[in-house]
Amino acid sequence: MEKLYEYYDNISRSIDDSFSRFLLDKIRWNQRMLAIKGPRGSGKTTLMIQYIKYRLKKPREQVLYVTADHYWFYSHNLVETADMFYKYGGRYLFIDEVHKYPNWSRELKNIYDGYPDLRVVFSSSSALHIYNGEADLSRRVITYELPGLSFREFLGLQRGIRFPRLAWDDLLKNPHDLVMEVNKKLRPLPAFREYLRYGYLPVITESSPEDIPLRLAQVINAVLESDLAMIENYSQAATFKIKKLLGVLAEIVPYKPNISDLARKLEVNRDSVYDWFSHLENARILNLLNTEGKGVSVLQKPDKVYFENTNLAYALRDNPDRGSLRETFLLNQLVNAGHTVKLPEKGDFLTGDTYIEAGGKNKTSRQVKEADNYLVAADDIEQGFGRKVPLWLFGFLY
Repeated sequence: MEKLYEYYDNISRSIDDSFSRFLLDKIRWNQRMLAIKGPRGSGKTTLMIQYIKYRLKKPREQVLYVTADHYWFYSHNLVETADMFYKYGGRYLFIDEVHKYPNWSRELKNIYDGYPDLRVVFSSSSALHIYNGEADLSRRVITYELPGLSFREFLGLQRGIRFPRLAWDDLLKNPHDLVMEVNKKLRPLPAFREYLRYGYLPVITESSPEDIPLRLAQVINAVLESDLAMIENYSQAATFKIKKLLGVLAEIVPYKPNISDLARKLEVNRDSVYDWFSHLENARILNLLNTEGKGVSVLQKPDKVYFENTNLAYALRDNPDRGSLRETFLLNQLVNAGHTVKLPEKGDFLTGDTYIEAGGKNKTSRQVKEADNYLVAADDIEQGFGRKVPLWLFGFLY
């Protein structure tokens, strides 16, 4: 096991606690088994190692971090590794990228049942169905989602300026105190433009802004060719057609899909298109929106399709539509903050009983003003008034 500890040491040296994701404080780390899901590049590895180094602080022999695609597992399995670790005094096992290990669910169940005082934390791709593996983990594992950076976190990471999270009730009733605080410390609009273009994933600390679209294209390829190919058994032909689907969507999102038309263009049946939409949503490539009162089913046409974040729009198209970017950002931040969002008859989005309309600085409340509760999320403004708030302010919800 020395090789595993050497691997952890090499990774750990480059990770400090100068910036940490919001989820680090939200997770209840004392669970016997917990999972951290999230898109590639969202910071799952860093999150786990920061917890080990700066929060857990246990003796070296009690803690082991492994990545499931390490060559150690060419000749050892997870249960064998956990058993060996446990017998030498190990009590905290961290497994990164568990979706790359073929029998992950069965072996995690065996570890859970066989070692009651061993705590296990594992990370996985967003696309992984943790509760639908070969073994039933639903009674054993607590799952947390780590999305990409909020605009608030981007400012903390890129500008070194920390702001408190904005509670939903404060956004509805008294958003202007935080607006004033932000405006005292920076001009938010230039930073917001940077965030929309390249600030969603922490890879901004490793790349120049010009390189981010290429990095994101590589992330998309890795999700399709590695994660989904492994999890959903995609063939090369299917992967190629899904890339073609994303190319089509890049030109028209937000999109009210015509499934039959897409199926003809891609030369597949309708069920394949439904499945691909569902898989791409699980993998955090797309966000799918349904109308108010409509149930959710895999074989059901979404009423509107968006990219999951604005950076993907820039990666797949040189000049994305500004209106599309506004809606994509707004939906992304609401969903990532844990809100259920529906497509209303009037306005762009409905969350709870609040209708939200997105637009430019001159946007009015004409489409939603008859609602009891509404907000106008206006772009290109530093401060709002009444029910009209800056669009960027929704980036402080998590």
